[in-house]
Amino acid sequence: MAEAKLKIDGMSCQHCVMAVKKALGAVAGVDSSDVDIGSAVVRYDEGKASQKDLEAAVEKAGFSVKH
Repeated sequence: MAEAKLKIDGMSCQHCVMAVKKALGAVAGVDSSDVDIGSAVVRYDEGKASQKDLEAAVEKAGFSVKH
């Protein structure tokens, strides 16, 4: 299992947290995600997903990942 720490811009409330958590949970290979306003720690199977997949899911949910 790999772990990715994402800094997420544009989140301001619990609705945002739930939207990001749902988006990350839909990515194949994601084992778990701890999401707070502005960040997420995601544990995932590198054989099924990449950090780019995680970032794409966050962006599809309407937020941006800071590098």
